[in-house]
Amino acid sequence: MATRADAASAVARPQDSGPEMGAASRQQDPAKARQRPLPEPKPLTEHGPARVIAMCNQKGGVGKTTSTINLGAALTEYGRRVLLIDLDPQGALSVGLGIPAQNMDRTIYNALMERKTTLADVRVPTDIPGLDLVPSNIDLSAAEVQLVSEVAREQTLLRVLADVRNDYDYILIDCQPSLGLLTVNALTAAQGVIIPLECEFFSLRGVALLVDTIDKVKERLNPSLEISGILATMYDTRTVHCREVFSRVVEAFDDVVFQTVIQRTVRFPETTVAGQPITTWAPTSSGASAYRDLAKEVLAL
Repeated sequence: MATRADAASAVARPQDSGPEMGAASRQQDPAKARQRPLPEPKPLTEHGPARVIAMCNQKGGVGKTTSTINLGAALTEYGRRVLLIDLDPQGALSVGLGIPAQNMDRTIYNALMERKTTLADVRVPTDIPGLDLVPSNIDLSAAEVQLVSEVAREQTLLRVLADVRNDYDYILIDCQPSLGLLTVNALTAAQGVIIPLECEFFSLRGVALLVDTIDKVKERLNPSLEISGILATMYDTRTVHCREVFSRVVEAFDDVVFQTVIQRTVRFPETTVAGQPITTWAPTSSGASAYRDLAKEVLAL
């Protein structure tokens, strides 16, 4: 696993870069240079138990929710059963799938705080076959405070997931943009972490803190936790800055960085309004193709 020291080397200021890297990033697209053929996923004969992946970054606006929705939808295209868990009180994941979570009586909050309520009681189907959702709304904001007094508070979500893990192949958790108790619950329950990272300098500055948190959870709560990959989002090949940031991330984390990059496109805001993943809203778009490639990489882990 990457360490705090590894991450620190990724956040050196842009002017600290050597002339070789700057020249290289101007001459070619570093993301394109890393492209390799991806293996086609093998079909499944049975489902479960699920691999749990937390989509985590304490910086907001980096594409966590968009990536959770579209990775989940892409995985279902390869025959996997997927459960999405909205662990953000803002409920963006629910909104992005057209689920009116604000009007629901039972959400992930009830499953976490009520012993008699299970995830099976609060999950809802989506319009995508094989893709289910555990919704969230503003009620979840109270859980952060209420969990403080609970015994084994960091393992609450892990305990709740046990009832449904055999029903799915993947469980993707959309974390809130913070490193609070809910995010620690997600990291304790997960086997892998995907870090969506906007290709912009200020986004790099929080990576060291996030990796440090992941290392502490691994050491103290969840020895099986690993960084599945860093996903470059909002990638713009036209800007030198974007290419240099991506080069720095690869320099620091090497093969931990997915070769798939998610480029900027107007299609993603459209899908939010439509309440659909891009794989069904614009199935032939470059964004849909990118998330299918990401699904292939995740399945190959």
